[in-house]
Amino acid sequence: MARFAEPMTRLIDELRKLPGIGTKSAQRLAFHVLRSSSEDAEKLAGAIRELKARLRLCSVCNNITDVDPCSYCTNAVRDQRLVCVVEEPTNIGTIEKTRSFAGVYHVLHGTLSPISGVGPEQLRIANLMTRLPDLDEVILATSPTTEGEATARYLADEIRRAEARVKVTRIATGVPAGSDIEYADEVTMSRALEGRREL
Repeated sequence: MARFAEPMTRLIDELRKLPGIGTKSAQRLAFHVLRSSSEDAEKLAGAIRELKARLRLCSVCNNITDVDPCSYCTNAVRDQRLVCVVEEPTNIGTIEKTRSFAGVYHVLHGTLSPISGVGPEQLRIANLMTRLPDLDEVILATSPTTEGEATARYLADEIRRAEARVKVTRIATGVPAGSDIEYADEVTMSRALEGRREL
């Protein structure tokens, strides 16, 4: 890497830690910040500080929120007895765009991946299990990848083992196998929800 003044090098190093940002992208971003006005740079820094200070996980569903419980969990119009389990908070937006799901969510913050050292204890499963007595159906909307399928199968088995009288369904394969649910369009996601099946 080219030698820059220490503050620039430090910013580049921090930006490189972001997902999808390599050395060249980090350098471009750092120089953009340098060329920006002091006011814009301070707004960016302030937004990052506020994000870290105010956002937390919902104690019910693990979604990212600034109020606890989150707006989905406290919405009286939504069906609180229907839970859609997703891998990441970003997946909620994909499902919400369909305007065909009126239940609530549960965010795992990942999938099972023994190769990466991610087991059930690294996922946010415990508070899903405590919700089971109040639920009619759990929709497993993990991505149709190897890890997503393994996670769905594990959760279905755990829910059955808990002897909860809960219907367990899996989203249909309207979402292409091997893809990430985050990139599904509204029509595909809508069909996947409509065509879910019991596990």
